[in-house]
Amino acid sequence: MVKTIKGTSDFMESLRGKNATFLLALSNTKTADIAGITQAGIAGKIYLTPTLDAEFICSGSVRSLAEVASTPKGVPTPALITRAVHLKSPYGRIELLNLGLEVEPKIDYFKLHNFGINPSNTIALGADIDAQSIFEKGLEFGQNYACKDEYIILAESVPSGTTTATATALGLGYKAEEYFSSSFKESPTSIKEEVIKLALARLTKESELFEILGKVSDNMLLFNAGFILGINNRIPIVLAGGTQMACVLLIVNSILKAMGGTMETSNLGLCTTKWVYEDRSSDITALLDMLDFPLNSFYVDFDFSLSKHPALKLYDDGEAKEGVGAGGALAYGFLHGLSKEEITKEIERLLK
Repeated sequence: MVKTIKGTSDFMESLRGKNATFLLALSNTKTADIAGITQAGIAGKIYLTPTLDAEFICSGSVRSLAEVASTPKGVPTPALITRAVHLKSPYGRIELLNLGLEVEPKIDYFKLHNFGINPSNTIALGADIDAQSIFEKGLEFGQNYACKDEYIILAESVPSGTTTATATALGLGYKAEEYFSSSFKESPTSIKEEVIKLALARLTKESELFEILGKVSDNMLLFNAGFILGINNRIPIVLAGGTQMACVLLIVNSILKAMGGTMETSNLGLCTTKWVYEDRSSDITALLDMLDFPLNSFYVDFDFSLSKHPALKLYDDGEAKEGVGAGGALAYGFLHGLSKEEITKEIERLLK
């Protein structure tokens, strides 16, 4: 059920039956406040999406709002998928990374790592991020992180993150205009293009790497790039995500180029959903082809063909696609012997 995009299947097979720490990177960017740019959450309260995702994955309930986040069309958060896998085959532990939240999740007993990071501004006005500082926080955290399980699943919840990821890739000089996915079936291209145009207009030919990132990126992208370099291949990491995680790798790629450095990637992989891999309006394979280092990458052959639930069928129609580590979570479930039917039934149960 786990299919190879690039590299070798041996990487994922080596993780079969092993326990993972699920690290969820959470952040807000005011880019998400722009009307119509994202549907990753409840209209007017998009900023709560990562908070609610964290609460739901950890506890099975949302505490900062009455209902779990869903899109205006009624597509429930991918956190349902991640939570369902955890209930059937638990992750070794779940830890949260607060990379700039408007509202901290109401969670006890679960490790919440705080780094003193504020939510970033909209990239339309300049993200106003101290990019080098955020990157260095990630680098230091990776260097010192003691994983208590056999590997790490690194996931994210950042509304409007595909917009900031697109701006980041373009700002760094990658020809990636049409390669990033969207939470919408039909991406709000005109809105995104205008925002990205405004963001890129703030750059000059003289803009240095971290200056560029400080204006057009988001905290999750920067921190996770640092984290990966900080881990430095000593612990296997599965980047559980789609085009946003591909952008994290593009940042790593650009930093290595600027430093004249190299990175060993035998313990690094990316795993996304079938919905992202088969999405005709984006191209994650093309993004990964831009990397100067080898990477094992995968997608999970899972859909809701076994379900009759109308909200879940919207995933198969192209809504939502990925998020909150759904692809990596599904791979974890399959590598622990869960079936498509078991996972589907558990997700349906959570929706009742």
